[in-house]
Amino acid sequence: MIALTRRSLLGASATLAIASATRIEAAAPPTKPDLFIGTGGDGHTFPGASMPFGMVQLSPDTDTARWDTCSGYHHGDASLLGFSHTHLSGTGIGDMLDVLVVPTRGAVQLQPGPLDKPDEGYRQRYSQEQAEPGYYAVSLESGVHAELTVTPRTGIHRYHFPQGPAHILIDMSHLVMEGPGEAPLIDEAALQIEADGTLTGTRRMFRWAKGRRIFFAMQFSRMPSQVEYFTDDDQPAGAVAAKGKRLKAVLHYEEAGTAPLLIRCGISAVDLDGARKNLKAEAPHWNFNRYRAAAAQAWATEMGHITPEGGTTEQRAILASALYHASLGPTLFSDVDGRYVGLDHQTHTLNKGEEAHSAYSLWDTYRAFHPLQTLIRPKRAAEFTADLIRQTQQSPFGPPVWPLQGVETGCMIGWHSVSVIAEARAKGIRADYAAAWPGVAKRSFDWSTPNLDNSLGLQFYDETGFIPADRIFESVSRTLEYSYDDYAAAHIADAAGKSMEAARLRQRSGNWRNVFDTKLNFARPRLADGSWAEPFAPNEVGHSRKWRDFTESNSWQATFLNQHDVHGLIAAMGGDATFEAKLDALFTADSTLPEGAPPDISGLVGQYAHGNEPSHHVAYLYAYCGAAWKTQAMVRRLLTEMYKAAPDGVIGNDDCGQMSAWFILSSLGFYPVDPVSATYVLGSPLFTRSTVKLGNGKKLIVEALNNGPDTPYVRRVEWNGQPWTKGWIAHADLVKGGTLRFTMSVTPNKAFASRPEDRPGRPA
Repeated sequence: MIALTRRSLLGASATLAIASATRIEAAAPPTKPDLFIGTGGDGHTFPGASMPFGMVQLSPDTDTARWDTCSGYHHGDASLLGFSHTHLSGTGIGDMLDVLVVPTRGAVQLQPGPLDKPDEGYRQRYSQEQAEPGYYAVSLESGVHAELTVTPRTGIHRYHFPQGPAHILIDMSHLVMEGPGEAPLIDEAALQIEADGTLTGTRRMFRWAKGRRIFFAMQFSRMPSQVEYFTDDDQPAGAVAAKGKRLKAVLHYEEAGTAPLLIRCGISAVDLDGARKNLKAEAPHWNFNRYRAAAAQAWATEMGHITPEGGTTEQRAILASALYHASLGPTLFSDVDGRYVGLDHQTHTLNKGEEAHSAYSLWDTYRAFHPLQTLIRPKRAAEFTADLIRQTQQSPFGPPVWPLQGVETGCMIGWHSVSVIAEARAKGIRADYAAAWPGVAKRSFDWSTPNLDNSLGLQFYDETGFIPADRIFESVSRTLEYSYDDYAAAHIADAAGKSMEAARLRQRSGNWRNVFDTKLNFARPRLADGSWAEPFAPNEVGHSRKWRDFTESNSWQATFLNQHDVHGLIAAMGGDATFEAKLDALFTADSTLPEGAPPDISGLVGQYAHGNEPSHHVAYLYAYCGAAWKTQAMVRRLLTEMYKAAPDGVIGNDDCGQMSAWFILSSLGFYPVDPVSATYVLGSPLFTRSTVKLGNGKKLIVEALNNGPDTPYVRRVEWNGQPWTKGWIAHADLVKGGTLRFTMSVTPNKAFASRPEDRPGRPA
């Protein structure tokens, strides 16, 4: 996702060949997730302890100065700084890393020191890392053995010290570092010891989510023998409190090794009272193993949603790890008393049983992550839907696109929460959809509504039918993605009984045509006078050096960005054969990118880029023109080439679980090209058999007879024992439970789902 930063990882070969290999038998024990998958390369995940969708992610930080460490951690870094309580999973911009705890011995060091000189500060070399859902452990060079676990809103630490003195550093200045010349990102902070020995603190941050606050309340199983405070420039402060911008506290223990030292820390985005209440409600005892066992049980439930059989040991590990990463967020944001900070910067209180969430990477996750939740966690999906409706009501900008910690960041383009909301409605999830309409209408039609980067050029889009490339950056991608959001928003207008507005939105959702050049069959930039921008090359990212015309993509990828009107795109190109040939050309094009292309365009097969979200549905588009067998071949290739069971096993940023969700759904044999349609396009299942717990008490069994690495093609399909000739299946069918049986083949069945009436996007 993120426009400023990502690294390309591989340029795959451009053929559609499928490598032959020895068939794998279908008997294997359950596979545990490998939490280090994605922590290297450009995955930007972290290995520490979290609850499913929890508020606290207690994890080690190895660096804060590189794009590689947007999550605070990068596999292969030789030293770590300590353990902070909040992290982002798989994003391309860094933030969070709140309340760093550093257990160590020796002379007090207040600065971390550079990564390449670990002896100059408080960072420490480490070994013997262990990570499993809800638990992390590591041995530090100071002799400290650290263990971490969590509840939803608290972090639980257990430190085993050698005999003798030691200390705990609490570094409230720890953050993703400012860039050269930037103003300090912390403008106020406070630390103090309460009368009962609780250490409390707060800071206000201006990193990505500008102006967000964090509050914490921290308790220790043994009181320290001495506490020191330090304020800005590491100047000593008072004996019981400190105020400033960059604050630290050091807790000394004269005989640290007499027993393990436990720390329990509650956090809140609302106030100190919220942090104290969260701590009191969720961490009332000092039994670390009980907390760890509770976290393990919570994860066992979540990991039980999908059980694969067959495939390879590595593929099952990838699936388990993908399911884990697709269960980390959106993160819990409301306190135990129901209070949370809304996008209007006001404190709100939820009704009992409701929850607020943060870190919605909607530009990424509307595509596969949220459809996955509607399938396996419909109650959780209902929770997210209600939350996004509230955020739409509260935000001055209307439907959110990347809300983080009570702040609309405006990151990426569009307002794709409308897709998540409309999809939930189409799939029968109960919510007050009409309540979202005023915010959607404000964003869609009221030009006085304030804009962030995500919604620039909307008035041009409405009045001229496209966004001029000489007026607004990323104009082509905006026109295309605004069109999809209009299509989704029309469904919300339907729910509110606004038929005229729904018709206007549906008409406007055809604006994608205004940036599609039927002579070249490419989406491309247009200028304010209506002419096509020159020069033009489909692998370029902009027509001038001033800015880019595409969002983390180029014309090759943006041409196929249309998800809601694929048959309209086919017609615009000149029919099925031309469309199929264009897809072939995409996957076989030279993979060269121009100088200055965003590193997000990664995982290349021709000019298809699996490492970034705009391409994620494209392999499934062959099914729309009657060539489903080519979808099968390419999907299987992407499943096997773009993921591996290694730290660098995710081809791009995991993007809050979107990259993982693509693998999960595709490995099951289907994918939501258009989530709002509430249908899935069939592909090529990876495993011999997968059992999916649907969250409504029913099960979906996906079988793939004769499956193996050399049988990517679908010979035939059955649904509950009856022949299934369509190249798609409805969500309403799958959630009833049953058996979806594929029979796989070495050679393609080109007739399968080739008839127009069997193709996706056609009336049933």
